[in-house]
Parts: sequence; structure tokens; C-alpha cells
Amino acid sequence: MDDRGISRRALGALAAGGAASLGLSGCDRVGSTEATVKSRQFPDDFVWGVATAAFQTEGSPEADGRGPSIWDTFEKQPGRIKDGSNADVATDSYRRYAEDVDLIAGAGLKAFRFSIAWSRVLPTGEGTVNPAGLDHYDRLVDACLAKGVTPYATLFHWDLPQALQDKGGWSARDTAKSFADYAAAVVGRLGDRLKHVITLNEPAVHTVFGHVLGEHAPGLKDIALLGPTTHHMNLGQGLAIQALRAAHDDLRIGTTLALQPCRVAGGPLAFWNRPAASGLDALWNRAWLDPLLKGAYPVLMADFLKGHLRDGDLKTIHQPIDFLGVNYYAPAYVNLDLGSASHIAPGAPPRGAELDAFGRQIDPSGLVEVLTRIRRDYGNPPVLITENGCSDPFGNGPAVLDDGFRSQYLRRHLEAVKSAMESGSRIGGYFTWTLIDNWEWDIGYTSKFGLVAMDRTTGVRRPKASYGWFKQVAETGTLPTA
Repeated sequence: MDDRGISRRALGALAAGGAASLGLSGCDRVGSTEATVKSRQFPDDFVWGVATAAFQTEGSPEADGRGPSIWDTFEKQPGRIKDGSNADVATDSYRRYAEDVDLIAGAGLKAFRFSIAWSRVLPTGEGTVNPAGLDHYDRLVDACLAKGVTPYATLFHWDLPQALQDKGGWSARDTAKSFADYAAAVVGRLGDRLKHVITLNEPAVHTVFGHVLGEHAPGLKDIALLGPTTHHMNLGQGLAIQALRAAHDDLRIGTTLALQPCRVAGGPLAFWNRPAASGLDALWNRAWLDPLLKGAYPVLMADFLKGHLRDGDLKTIHQPIDFLGVNYYAPAYVNLDLGSASHIAPGAPPRGAELDAFGRQIDPSGLVEVLTRIRRDYGNPPVLITENGCSDPFGNGPAVLDDGFRSQYLRRHLEAVKSAMESGSRIGGYFTWTLIDNWEWDIGYTSKFGLVAMDRTTGVRRPKASYGWFKQVAETGTLPTA
């Protein structure tokens, strides 16, 4: 958060309650960042896949009746995107989807997680369905199935229709109902073949970065939006799950959360930072896990939810799911900052820590920590790792094709996954982010996460070394030692 963030009173409740309820778990970890495994062989039915998102890949923003989304609006505002680019072309996957599916199948991957653009299906977010928009996803699902690739569709990956934002977006309760109607429209057309559906992608990121810090669309900086946005996304998810199950009783439904340990900056002796770390944990992790899997919000969220939480809402949110999607990149380090309105300030990773292109610690043990917490505190639900990956160094130069660093990153995090499985976690699959170097939100094309490079002039795709490495892992189910 920043100086415009949480009030002293609200954070005081978060800090005091958080320290008491969470103790030190997840906040003051020390030791090796590596995970150890007993066996390097994954089960035969383990799902190997790759993940993408519509706005980052599709391009063709006005094709076939698509309406504008909040990201179309945001990217056009001066200074919002680091390199001044836009996603009008992205990876051109709206037109080149068959080529992309060939790349996925060619890597021996059996699953493709993509997202559906809400404003292609319902250009204003509600009302009459646009059949031409659904035609694209109809073709994409069929292309996947023809190649033996199971489609996993994410319904909301941050690209809210602008027309709904104009009515208040996720801060308006009606958006939750509109989301359920949209979910029903998607499976009404695709549900005979599309059997794996993910409702939300990283709602904590969308809430905090889009509505509190203003760094993502819709670009708002209002701490008063934290409570209603969090609650209405949770409520919309519950309503959507009900709509999906009413439409088809054979769907496998889950959600995807960005989970991270919230650790004390400065090491375990920096006890003064523990309240801030616990408070961030409540806002970032537990505000989504607890209502979905326990049927209750953390007590620490009470002030933010006043006036928004109604009778029956928690029952609606507390829907059974078939899997929990976990996106993991790095732990968060947190300082207590008495000079700011929020009292929460970002902290630095430990001195000498290995860092990724974003300056975040590369720490596979954080993934073990997250998976252990899910197993221990949330009833050990089935889990899919729905995102994990790393970027090339930032810049506008060509992609690194001999990307051994990416293969090693994936290996180390897959060791973490296997270690958690050996401890009892029910992990059924791993989707790496991402297939092709894409448009990476507010930093544009300066970041490259793909297994495949793309010439932005010609659109030609070129597999990197990590593509071949991941292909070997997927085809054999065996994790190399190096």
C-alpha cells in the first residue's frame, strides 16, 4: 500500500488481530530457498499445461463486435504503460490460435489455460449475447480437443467491460450478478465440450493494483473501494459457480488466487514488522481463501466490509469447488511504516537473495509454504498450480532464446511442487506462464515470460530452449536434476 492507503484505525485492527491470529506463520521464515524431493517422477495423470490471458494475447480489439474493456481505456491514458505500447496486436492469437494450439501440443502439453474476454461475449457486460464473440472460443475449444489438449477457460482475467465500469465496476453489487449471467452464457454455448472452468484470476491483484494503488486498470486510488471490490468479486464468484453448476452438472470448477507468504522484512528478529506482515496477509491471502473455503471473512476485514456484506452472502460465496488454482511467483516482504497512513510498506528481500527481473526473491520454498498452508489450514483441497514462471531481463531488445535460466527456474519450482505432494498436498497439475512473449500489462512488451519468442513485426513464433526442456518434462513426467 502507499500513503493514500489504509487508515491508521483500520490497519491497527488488522495488525493487532493479525499478529494474534496468525502468530509468526508465513511471516518470519529463514533458511534455504530450495526444496528437496524423494522422487523426481510425477504421477502419470499429472496435468502439464501452459497459461495465457485474453487481453495479453488476442489482439483484434474491435473484431466481431467486441466491446471495450477497462484495459482498452487504461492503456490509452498517457504514462500508464511503461513503453507506451498497447495490446492491439499482442501475440495476434485471436487470428493465430490454431498455430498456438499446435505449439502447445508440440510440447507434449495436455492442457491449455486461456481466458475468455467478457466484452467479446457481452460487449457491454450484460444484455444480449454476441454470438460472433463466442464463435472464436468455440473454434479454440475445438482446436484444443482435436490436438488432445484439454481446455481450461478462465472467465475473468482483469478485463472488465468498460460499460460495467461506468456503472461502478466491481464496487457495484450488480456486477456480481452480471458476472453470473456471463458465466451462464459461456457454458451455455461451450459447456458440452469445455469441462474445466476457472472463475476469477488473481482477484487480490486486480483489487489492490487496480482500485487502491492505481497501477492497473481501472487505475483508481481509493482505499474505500477495497471492501466492496473484494466482496463483490467473491460474491460474483459464488453466483457464477451456482450458474455454472445449474447449466452443466459435469463441469470441474475452480478459481485461481495469487498466493504469497507475507514475511517480515529484516529477518525474524524484526518483531516490529510482524503486525504489518500479518495485516497484509489478511488483505491479500485470507480475504479470498477464508470466505471460499471456510465460509467467513477474516475478522480483520470487518471494517472494510461494513455496509456491503448482506445476510446470505457468505453462504453464496462458500461454494464447493473441484480445485483451487494457485499462482505463485515470490514471497512478499513487509515493513511497518509509522510515517505512512497505511503503516504498511514494502520491504526488501534478504541481503544477497537471488532476484528475478522484477526485483522479487526467487524462492521455491515460498511455494512449499503456500501449499503447506492450504493443506494444513484449509482442508487440503485439490490444487492446480495455474501460474508460475519468470521473465527475461526487462528491456526492448530481442528475447533470450538460450534461456537456461528459465528452465532452471521451472525445475526448482517443480521440485517445490513435488516436495509438497510428497508431504500430502493434493496437487494435480502445473501450468507455466506463459506460452509466447506477450503484452505484460502496465510494463508492456518490456517483459518476456514465454517459452516461445515472437517477432513483433511478422508474428513469427520461435521456440526457446525452455520450450524443449519443458517438452521433455511433460512427455516423461520426470524432473531432470539440472
